[in-house]
Amino acid sequence: MKRTLILPVILAGGLLVSGCSGMDTTEQRVLSGGAIGAGVGAVGTVLTGGCVSCGAAIGAGVGAGAGYIHDRMEKKDEDE
Repeated sequence: MKRTLILPVILAGGLLVSGCSGMDTTEQRVLSGGAIGAGVGAVGTVLTGGCVSCGAAIGAGVGAGAGYIHDRMEKKDEDE
């Protein structure tokens, strides 16, 4: 059973990594924030006994927004 899952996981990981190669800094920061937020939201709801998918979705939205705000602040500092 475990051997049949190894190849799809490797292929999915390769697709995820290669899909990010042409992104600019704003897209990278928003994606990173969303991924980190989803992870934190999922873990937080597991620990509190809530809806894991709801926590991950909310965390992803908050993280993506935070990544975007961080990018705008960095670009504003570069302009000054």
